[in-house]
Amino acid sequence: MQKSTQSRIFHLCAPPCIALLLAASAAAATPRAYVANENDGTVSVIDTQSDEVRQTLIVHGATGDKLQAAIAERSEKTVFVVDALSSTLIAVDIASGKIRQRIEVGKTPEGASLSPSGKQIAVCGEDANVVTLIDVAAMKAVRTIPTQGKNPEHCVFSGDEHWLLTSNENSNDVDIIDLAAGSSVALVRTGGHPRGIAILPGDHVAYVVQEVTGGVDVIDLAARKVTKSIATGLRPADAIASPDGKRVYVSNGGDATVSIIDVASDKVVANISVGKRAWNMALTHDGKKLYVANGRSNSVSVIDTVALKPLHDIEVGGLPWGVQIP
Repeated sequence: MQKSTQSRIFHLCAPPCIALLLAASAAAATPRAYVANENDGTVSVIDTQSDEVRQTLIVHGATGDKLQAAIAERSEKTVFVVDALSSTLIAVDIASGKIRQRIEVGKTPEGASLSPSGKQIAVCGEDANVVTLIDVAAMKAVRTIPTQGKNPEHCVFSGDEHWLLTSNENSNDVDIIDLAAGSSVALVRTGGHPRGIAILPGDHVAYVVQEVTGGVDVIDLAARKVTKSIATGLRPADAIASPDGKRVYVSNGGDATVSIIDVASDKVVANISVGKRAWNMALTHDGKKLYVANGRSNSVSVIDTVALKPLHDIEVGGLPWGVQIP
């Protein structure tokens, strides 16, 4: 039987060469987490196997930056970083750390997300009340969609990329945008100052954080209405669903905890302590580790979601805004 390509390479290599190939293969297989540090204009790159910072990208320019979301595309060759002060999305080459492109987006952008296909990034322009869609491969803006609500902060794709939801903090509502039509088709009133959004697999239900009321509103996307509210903690900031859709994790910035909601019962089953001002989060692909940016602790907390306990804190840059794992 014919040997695999990797086997043939190993057969021809001397032992030192084999060691290098094995190290390179392991590094390529290890997911990395990207952390935008708002105060010092950097992105910390974390190896999610060792939970150590392996690289720090210097993104800030001569005029200074206010970095918000950092979104690495799937090949992890480029990370796109939101700069609120210059209203741009900055494309940075990860290997060299050099800026490849500055893409104009809506005024005072904050939240951003990568589409499930990996082809687009949605960026919320808070003061412009728009969402800008970025073509990842071309590194350019291809469409701008106005929101009905005011000051969209987070914008999240549904799994089938039919819908895009925005949380509008100044008008206390959520836009449901039909991406095929390129327009907002519904505005759903929520409890107060919505922030992070978790859409369950299947795309029918969204859990939207409400900072003022201290919990999440559950939205039926088909009915386009809030069906229930669930109390979590003080000043919640973000929500993320587990890959199997059985849990929703909510970061509570005011009391330095993460609440875990059991979706079957819609009850909080655990509260886990993390750093100060727990903010935006990311899960590993298998859902076994949760990474939480702690803005006032300049750290990222790592939670074991199987044992439901904190593992450790990772020191990063100043005022980390959030974590993303492509």
